[in-house]
Amino acid sequence: MLTWLAEFSHYLSLLNVFRYITFRAAGASATALAFVFFFGPAIIASLRLKQGKGQPIRTDGPQSHLAKKGTPTMGGLMILSGLVVSTVLWANPKSAYVWITLFVTLGFGVIGFYDDYLKVTKQSHKGFSGRSRLAGEAGIAMLAAYFMMCASASGPVASIGDFFHAFISPFTAASPATKLAAPFVHGWIVDLAWLFLPFAAFVIVGSGNAVNLTDGLDGLAIVPVMIASATFGIIAYLAGNDIFAHYLGINYVPGAGELTVMCGAVIGAGLGFLWFNAPPAQIFMGDTGSLALGGMLGAIAVAVKHEIVLAIVGGLFVMEAFSVIVQVASFKMTGKRVFKMAPIHHHFEQLGWSEPQVVVRFWIIAFVLALLGLTTLKVR
Repeated sequence: MLTWLAEFSHYLSLLNVFRYITFRAAGASATALAFVFFFGPAIIASLRLKQGKGQPIRTDGPQSHLAKKGTPTMGGLMILSGLVVSTVLWANPKSAYVWITLFVTLGFGVIGFYDDYLKVTKQSHKGFSGRSRLAGEAGIAMLAAYFMMCASASGPVASIGDFFHAFISPFTAASPATKLAAPFVHGWIVDLAWLFLPFAAFVIVGSGNAVNLTDGLDGLAIVPVMIASATFGIIAYLAGNDIFAHYLGINYVPGAGELTVMCGAVIGAGLGFLWFNAPPAQIFMGDTGSLALGGMLGAIAVAVKHEIVLAIVGGLFVMEAFSVIVQVASFKMTGKRVFKMAPIHHHFEQLGWSEPQVVVRFWIIAFVLALLGLTTLKVR
């Protein structure tokens, strides 16, 4: 929204800074941080009053977690509020990718909110049907993937006619969004065509649920999310710049650079939330936040054509999700468990690691994986 101020730079040259993505990303981060800091206490007080007993704690989990009983959940509302306000304020509204990613973020946030609502009202750690939840997520992700195909196959939308042309463009023109590139390999590109839709949906849904599974300890999920956001903020900036993209040999995605602003907003909102989520947590993120932020990361990865790199940068989330898959599969097939408890962060707790040890060590893993993911930009 504030990008329009750059149009008056011939009156005041200082306003020219609003043209720069880097400046607006910093502004979005600062705005989101201030928003969560300012409104956070009121949101926490309101949620504590309305939820009463707070988020139910698993009785089969680590006994140390029982002390957290009564802590309110749905803290994702704080993050999403700061994220949306900052993104709308600082990002260029002409970028379709910003609106598509916001659509995924808020859509997954609504699903997570409903899941949290059921858990709180029923005082059970089980939300609504897993199949219904996945179906809703897949529907949102497929729509977002199709919109990305439209955005990449058509030009800017300035009228109703342009909108209609953009909506049918995947049927009439080739869409660069469907091309999948492999990291570390120069020039290896596969056009998925219409298979892009289920592939992109798998990435977005998988990312959302992987982050959701990671959110089990105070501060465990939010910092890796911020690290991944910073990483993809850099990738989005480079992919959205024609010169940098061609120099690095990555897909050039016009308009994707604006996602850097959104990533900046996530970092600011995440820092503000961490202030209240630091041990002992005053509030939990809940599915409202974790599902939304995971879906957002997946959508950004798909938009900037770095879907495979997401598995590296978000390797911590992949590890958490994989531990649950292995645990469930092993128990169903053999009646035995591979881990003492899943997700894997609980396994390490059962081995004797304290909660702060698990959290900080997982942060370090996330940081190292982010650096590894960034090397894919140059090592080919």
